[in-house]
Amino acid sequence: MKAFREAAWLSCLLFLAGCSSWGKEEIPWYLGIAAPEHYDMWVINLHVEKSGERSWRIPVGHKGCCWQGDFGPFGTGGSLEPFPNLIALHWFSFAEQKYYSTLIRVPPGLQDRMRVPVRTTSPNGMVRDLPRSTLVLGLAPGGEVVVWIMSQRTNAVEVMRVPAVEVEGNLDAFRVRTEQYLEKHGAYLEAHGVPLAGW
Repeated sequence: MKAFREAAWLSCLLFLAGCSSWGKEEIPWYLGIAAPEHYDMWVINLHVEKSGERSWRIPVGHKGCCWQGDFGPFGTGGSLEPFPNLIALHWFSFAEQKYYSTLIRVPPGLQDRMRVPVRTTSPNGMVRDLPRSTLVLGLAPGGEVVVWIMSQRTNAVEVMRVPAVEVEGNLDAFRVRTEQYLEKHGAYLEAHGVPLAGW
């Protein structure tokens, strides 16, 4: 019985040590941008700020993936060091031929919520509990931004939605890219339109 108690105590200590190993400085925070399939966006500016510490740009450009399904939500982007309190977005919607802009005020408790480990399975089947260290911003037609946190797409959790406003912009700046976009997705848009709700 004593040996059992000692083994249980050791297991508990190892578990706690594993949880405490995810210190504030050790988590690789990441920000990605996603868009629904067939509704491509061009991110003109993604500006991130930790007020009083650092303000920086993350280059993104064209996005046509990955909102949901086998590959989403997930998106390419860049590192969040330090973790921000403000995120500014300016983008162009090819399907709508509109420019959008928004400022996201990151909720104060979001980083702590992301630190909580969740079950994660690697491609080779290894199961681990890891923090939801990735923040994904999904850009939907109509200017809605859906915000997810995750350690992998299977444990993504939607945490907020932020409306953007339509802003002025030069459509000729995206004329050639729009032609290329319509060659690939024009038939889909004619058949399905551009839904502005239900994302």
